[in-house]
Amino acid sequence: MGGLCLFALGGALLASLPGTDFALSWTHSIEKTEWRELWAVEAGRLRPVEARIRGTGAGMEPEPDARLTADGWMVWRPHLPPQDSVTLAGSGFTGEHRLCAGGECRPLSEWTGVKDRAVVMRACR
Repeated sequence: MGGLCLFALGGALLASLPGTDFALSWTHSIEKTEWRELWAVEAGRLRPVEARIRGTGAGMEPEPDARLTADGWMVWRPHLPPQDSVTLAGSGFTGEHRLCAGGECRPLSEWTGVKDRAVVMRACR
């Protein structure tokens, strides 16, 4: 099958997204700074490809090899192994995650039909 699948915490499939590359972004709840991550679905797992932030602070420290781009982003390749799953917390106290897949970007709730609830990302099988 391939691609990215989104699940409710209980395991119900909420959405199956096109493609094997996706981007995830959100605004940090304390620093109010945007964080972006690029991911790839490979060999049935989620591999982090790139992370970037527009500032540092409260739990937002870039890795030591991060570089500052001309447009103000700190960019690095995460030193994290491929993941079986990634859980995105859902809270009415923070901004919603934004997910881009298959050339289309939407708030997470528009992909899943649920808001303010945790969503689990996994490779589709």
